Amino acid sequence: MPPLSPSDSDQRRPSQHEVVIQGIQEMIVSGEISSGDRLPVESILATRFGVSRSSLREGVRALVAMGILETRQGSGTTVTSLDPGLLLKPLEFWAGIQAGKSSRDLHGVRQALEVEAAAVAAMRRTDEDIERLQAILDDAEPAIRALDHESAMAADLTFHLTLARISRNSVLIALLEALSRPTLRMRLWQSIHRSGRLAITHQEHQAILNAVIAGDPRDAHAAMQSHLSQVAVVLRDASGNAS
Repeated sequence: MPPLSPSDSDQRRPSQHEVVIQGIQEMIVSGEISSGDRLPVESILATRFGVSRSSLREGVRALVAMGILETRQGSGTTVTSLDPGLLLKPLEFWAGIQAGKSSRDLHGVRQALEVEAAAVAAMRRTDEDIERLQAILDDAEPAIRALDHESAMAADLTFHLTLARISRNSVLIALLEALSRPTLRMRLWQSIHRSGRLAITHQEHQAILNAVIAGDPRDAHAAMQSHLSQVAVVLRDASGNAS
C-alpha cells in the first residue's frame, strides 16, 4: 500500500464557507473593498468563489459574527470599521470565563502587554495624561483606606487601561481592554483583598506613575513588571489555597 501523501494525511480542502471567508479576507487585504464598502451581489460573489449561494451566506454570517461585516436592512452587507476593539470582542468573552491555571496564564500574557504599555506611556504622556492618572490614584485612596475592594478594583482597572490608552497604540489598547474585563479583575481583586495587599498595590501604582511622570520608559517597565509579578504571586497562592 503506497504511503499517504501530505495532502492526504495532513491537509484537507477548505469547506465552501471557508473559501468565502478567505476570499473576502483577500478582497479586504488587497484593497478591493475597505471599511464602509458594500459587498458585490450574491450571484457575482458565488460565481467568483465557486460556491453555492447557501455557502456564501454561511460564510458571510460567520464574518458578521466576527465583526468584519455587518448587514443592515436596505443597505446590504458592508465592511465594518475593522476597529481592533470590535474584532477582538470574542477574546473578551473568552477572557471572562478563565479560571485556575488558565487565569494565571492569561495574567502572564497581560503582564507582557502591560509592561510594554507602561514603557510607551512614559515616552508619550502629556501633562493632561499625568493629571488624569494622578486623579485616578487620588480617588482610589478612600477605597484603599476603607478596604473597599470593589471600588479599588474599579480604580485599578481605570488606571491600567488609561496607561494603555496613553500608548496611542490601537491594537495594544484593544488587547488589554479585552483581557481586562471587570469580571476577571473582580476575581483578582478579591484575591488581593484577602492577601492584605490593597495598600501595597496602591503604592506600586504610584511607583509606576512616578516613572511615567519622569518620562523614563525603563523605570516604568520595571515598576509595572514588579507590580504584576507580585500580583502573579497572589494569584498562585489563591489558586493553591483553593485546590
